[in-house]
Amino acid sequence: MVWIPFLCLTIGLMVGVQNLSDSILKIVDLLVNIALIGLMLTIGANIGINDSIMSNLGTIGLNCIIIALSSIVFSVIFTVLVEKTILPLEEISRKLSSKKINVNDEVNIFEEEKKKMSPLIWIMPISIIVGIIFSSTMFPKKFIFILDYALTTFLIILYTSVGISLGSNRMIFNYIKVLGWKIIFLSIAIFIGSVIAGVLSGIILGLPLHISVISSSGMSYYSVTGAYMTQVYGVEVGTYGFMVNVMREFFTILLLPLLIKISKGSPIAAGAAGNMDTMLVPVTKFVGSELGLVALITGTILTFAVPVILPILYNFFV
Repeated sequence: MVWIPFLCLTIGLMVGVQNLSDSILKIVDLLVNIALIGLMLTIGANIGINDSIMSNLGTIGLNCIIIALSSIVFSVIFTVLVEKTILPLEEISRKLSSKKINVNDEVNIFEEEKKKMSPLIWIMPISIIVGIIFSSTMFPKKFIFILDYALTTFLIILYTSVGISLGSNRMIFNYIKVLGWKIIFLSIAIFIGSVIAGVLSGIILGLPLHISVISSSGMSYYSVTGAYMTQVYGVEVGTYGFMVNVMREFFTILLLPLLIKISKGSPIAAGAAGNMDTMLVPVTKFVGSELGLVALITGTILTFAVPVILPILYNFFV
């Protein structure tokens, strides 16, 4: 079943590049939200019926916190190195300011601020809890097989919808031309930092490296990372994929006042793929509207990359 992400993403991309109307894109966004809630309910149900996971939830949570924080720290370290050598963000900020180019030209930052308060932020954790309670108290054991079908269905909807969203977002290429291709090195630095964090965290925590590395390589893209790891490794490992990347977003917001004191790129490094959506507003408030555009492009590049990176890492650890 490892071919499902590639097939669904490819179909989604082919549909997404067809200049879809805003109304269709809104329907796609609704489908993503429905699939996410269904996926969280299913993951919660799988957790609830698994005695091993239930007895180790505290340990799993602590491990996820360490991996998430490590991912932020090492992404920041490598981003600072890139800033000092290849990509001086202070200079880019002045360049964009002189040309009057900023993130507001691409998105309505006020609309994005409303979106960051999306009910999904609290609906998804609640969905997991509801799934756990339902499966551990009322779900008949003989119908466990239904959860596998539900999981596959929600994954197909999610991957295809993500592909459509990515295919419809072509602005990135125009703005990369404006900023220069060196902007890609920022995304590479964030990725390398996340991978190294996964390796070191796995060694320190005594976790199998495929768990720590692949979860940290999700770079805040919790929906796809959690879904993919659940699909190929099972619900316990999938829990890492989801929790590590949700926690990365949580700690990013918490640490933004400290991160901006380190460098302009540090908040961008922490937000990672989340800079394409939920992290865009808080990160932009700290780095400024000009570098908010850099954050948006970096987040978009990483969002494109994660669905490709995860299967590659899976094959590496097989």
